[in-house]
Amino acid sequence: MLSLVSCVGRVVVLLAAVLVTTSITMSGEWGEEGVTYGQLGKDVTLTCAGVSPGSTATWQWNGAPALPEDSAVQQGQLFLPHAELSSEGLYSCHDASGLLLSSITLRLGRAPGLPSISCRASNYENFSCFWASSLETFLPTKYITTYRKKQLPGSENRRSPTSDVGLCVQDPAQPFSCTVSKSQFWSSYRMNVTEVNPLGSSFRLLDITVQAIIKPDPPEGLRVEPVPSAPRRLRVSWEYPSTWPKEPHFQLKFRLQYRPVIDNSWSVVETANVSEVITDAFMGLEHVVQVSARDFLDAGSWSEWSAEAWGVPATGLTAVPSEAATAAVESENPAEGPSLAPQNEPVAGRSDPTEKVAVLVSLGVFAFFVLAVILVFAFLMWVRVKKHSKEATKNHDLLAAAIHLKALPKAQIL
Repeated sequence: MLSLVSCVGRVVVLLAAVLVTTSITMSGEWGEEGVTYGQLGKDVTLTCAGVSPGSTATWQWNGAPALPEDSAVQQGQLFLPHAELSSEGLYSCHDASGLLLSSITLRLGRAPGLPSISCRASNYENFSCFWASSLETFLPTKYITTYRKKQLPGSENRRSPTSDVGLCVQDPAQPFSCTVSKSQFWSSYRMNVTEVNPLGSSFRLLDITVQAIIKPDPPEGLRVEPVPSAPRRLRVSWEYPSTWPKEPHFQLKFRLQYRPVIDNSWSVVETANVSEVITDAFMGLEHVVQVSARDFLDAGSWSEWSAEAWGVPATGLTAVPSEAATAAVESENPAEGPSLAPQNEPVAGRSDPTEKVAVLVSLGVFAFFVLAVILVFAFLMWVRVKKHSKEATKNHDLLAAAIHLKALPKAQIL
């Protein structure tokens, strides 16, 4: 029993000594043979391999006998208190005759901190996760990325526990990212990103649902073309992002924004098509256009805006010079002055024959209903007045008969 307590005590003392006074890792797995890793700000002790017990050893730093400040040699070991980056280098120990016994390359750094993680699905077939270290360690670092698909309640007995666990594959060409392929759109996953360096490891977990992290790539092939004989129209067209599979059940909707280059305010239009006609462009002015995409069921978020495209409406007989068009844009605000739009062009810039016909039809229907309401109201008033007139005539006849009866002699009445 006493021997067990003694062993436990020795282990505790040894661990305390390692954690408090020494922080060293010898590692060949990091591709740097003969390198010793120490923790910044901690006490580091370098041991001279090959020195005989009781014999003395001398140390050199980067080939010179001068050692870092506050360092000390104790029983053949080199003690570096509160080691800093300036203490890194090649250390060598020698016997009394100057013979080289061993050499050590010391690198100093920090243990990993908690990495930060974010995930995004550019389509409904796979998603990617991205991470960043929260601490500068000054040491070589590796990342282990795994996932576990979260099972629905009651499905634990229908699948093997290992069937929903896998590696998030890392691409050497894109560091700090990994991809999970063939993911399920309505499923949830728990991501694990573990940061490892020669001094330790640290991990972060992140729970995600694929539909919540959908964010398509921006649409591609944006084109802006003038419409012939329409000086206030521009035809804009684009294509689905190449990373989004074209399936009938997973489509995109789009958001188009445009403005004259001389104005800073955007006009925005949403559409389910891959083309749109701008009907309120300013004649003679160049316009800048962008488009973004989102899942048509509003899953996730909008994509980033596409690269800008430019276009100028077609020049027609009614087009005004560029200076006048510029003045028209700047005078849109009523507080700055009256509109300088051409007299033969509506200020709103959105009217066309179809719209005019629709407006006339709407006004005709509205007038018909108003006339019908007026006629019904007049008919009800006429019925009421006629009824009131009949009642008044009847009451007048009764009153006249009563007066006549009262005026007759009593004998005649009897």
